Amino acid sequence: MMKRARSIVSTSATILLITTWAQAADQNAERAVTVNDSTFKCMTDMTPVRHFYVDNLSGDLKGTVAVAEKGRGDYPQGSVVQLVPTEIMVKQQKGFNPTTHDWEFFAIDVSKDGSKIYQRGFENVNNRFGSNCFACHQLARPEFDLICEENHGCAPIPVTRPMFRALQKTDPRCKDQQSLTQEDKQALVDLAEVVKTLKSGTEPEKKQ
Repeated sequence: MMKRARSIVSTSATILLITTWAQAADQNAERAVTVNDSTFKCMTDMTPVRHFYVDNLSGDLKGTVAVAEKGRGDYPQGSVVQLVPTEIMVKQQKGFNPTTHDWEFFAIDVSKDGSKIYQRGFENVNNRFGSNCFACHQLARPEFDLICEENHGCAPIPVTRPMFRALQKTDPRCKDQQSLTQEDKQALVDLAEVVKTLKSGTEPEKKQ
């Protein structure tokens, strides 16, 4: 009886050891794409594609650019997609989070001194207006890998491409600040009105 008990204990210990090792391996696997404050830089130093910018933290910039330029398909691990200085999507390894297609969302503060992550995650990250990032991006049709552009299926937003372009030029992390055109300045004025409306809780006019 004692021998059998020892055998059960030994078997249980082995199972526990294997389980612990497997969990540790999974945790290590989750760090395939490491991201911290120093990861993010002047967004206009990244590669421009249409009205947004891309990069790759795993060395596969060519693969990221290929998908971005094609406008459809699955982005490779390490892909970075950024439309405005303070919001970023980073692609973790396949299977990391099937719900978000392995995209991790980041909300950051930016200044001339660099970047500071104040929120990161998957289904739970909200932008500065309280809107959930994933809730918006999940509306994109499957062939677009959660990337929202015109006619991708995402809900329209009240921010125009000229507003995005002007906002991109104001990234304080950029050493060579781009000069603003008159159109840019007007776009920022219009954007300020949109922000004011959003903060007041009123529904602004939405545009693609």
